[in-house]
Amino acid sequence: MNQDSRHSGNVLLLRGAALWLLMALFLAWCLVGTSLGVPFMTMIFKGFHRLLQAHIDFLLMSALIFGVYSAKVPLPWHVSWSMVIGAFTNSSMFLFMSMFPILLDAKADNFAPEGIFPMFFHFYLFTSISVTTYGFGMAAIIIFRSTFATSQKNLISEDL
Repeated sequence: MNQDSRHSGNVLLLRGAALWLLMALFLAWCLVGTSLGVPFMTMIFKGFHRLLQAHIDFLLMSALIFGVYSAKVPLPWHVSWSMVIGAFTNSSMFLFMSMFPILLDAKADNFAPEGIFPMFFHFYLFTSISVTTYGFGMAAIIIFRSTFATSQKNLISEDL
C-alpha cells in the first residue's frame, strides 16, 4: 500500500490496527481452546482471565487506532509509531501474565517475585505505559488542536 493523500500520512496506523485486530482474533481462538480444555492451550495459557484481558485490550487498541486514523489528521512519525508500538506492548502485558504464573498475582499483598524476569517485566510495563500514553495523548492533542485550525479557516473563508 503506497502512502497517498487519502491516508493523511497515517498508513502506519492502518497497518498497526489491522495487525492488532488479527492478534485479537488469534487470541479469541486461544480463548476457545483454553475454555474447552485443549491440552496444548492449557499448557501455554495459565490465566484465562488475563488471556481474556489481552484479547479485549487488542480489540480496544485497534478501535482507538482506527478512530484516530479516521480523523484524517496528519500525525508526526513519532506519534504514530508510539501509538502502534504502545498498543502492542500494552496489550501484550496481559498476554505475558496469562502465560507466566509468576506474574499473575501482581496485585496480591505478598507479591515479591525475585529474579531477572519479573524485574524485566516491570521495566517493560512502565516503558509500555509511557510510550502508549505519549502516542495516544499526543494524537489526541494534535486532533483536538486541528479542530480549532479548521474552524478558524472556515470562519475566515465565510467572512470573505
